[in-house]
Amino acid sequence: MWLAAAGYIFATDPVTFQSGDTQTSLIELFTSEGCSSCPPAEKWISNLKSNPDLWKKVVPVAFHVDYWDHLGWRDRFSKPQFTERQRRYAAAWGGDSIYTPGFVLNGREWRGWFGGPAWPAASEKVGALRVTLNNGVNLTAEFSSQTAQPRALTLNVALLGNDLQSDVARGENAGRKLRHDFVVLEFAKTDMAAGGNARTGSVTLSQEFGGDKATALAAWVTATDTSAPIQATGGWLTPTK
Repeated sequence: MWLAAAGYIFATDPVTFQSGDTQTSLIELFTSEGCSSCPPAEKWISNLKSNPDLWKKVVPVAFHVDYWDHLGWRDRFSKPQFTERQRRYAAAWGGDSIYTPGFVLNGREWRGWFGGPAWPAASEKVGALRVTLNNGVNLTAEFSSQTAQPRALTLNVALLGNDLQSDVARGENAGRKLRHDFVVLEFAKTDMAAGGNARTGSVTLSQEFGGDKATALAAWVTATDTSAPIQATGGWLTPTK
């Protein structure tokens, strides 16, 4: 059971999010507070908060990388594992470099965000992903599909922070107040077990982020780290501004 009121969900109760059968697009932004070119991209992804397709047709996540941290300002949201994730994407595409801001749409490099708010709509029916979060930390998932799927599937889960701010004192963005949405605060993944037409998986999350609280959740299913997401879902855990 999940409860909704005034446009938000009570995180103390079990929370369930479920996709439809048609593929929901996953948009990943690789960004950094140390990059002066990143604020426009962050504004673009923040605008998805008011998009009616949010969580229904698109799930956004922002991974903060750490390769800008040595240039005068350490991004408090950055993690080496997020940089490595971007490197694996670049290797899968046959590239030899990574950059920010960098968008990935359904596992592929995407530069179309320059053209406005739209992204290529997905239309393939792939099956439904249902996730339930209990006690704010225990997540279970079931992916049901009538179509053939890879032998091994991975469940990916991200707790996201929104309406976060940083007063940057050094580096390329010195003197600026940066605002962030859909920031990946915690990322976990696990193998899914097969059973008939369904795959199931579960993860335990820590939710220990100091003053930065998770306000949304994103989950998606993949065959490998760099393969296109098969299905995604997510939603708000707390009120949005």
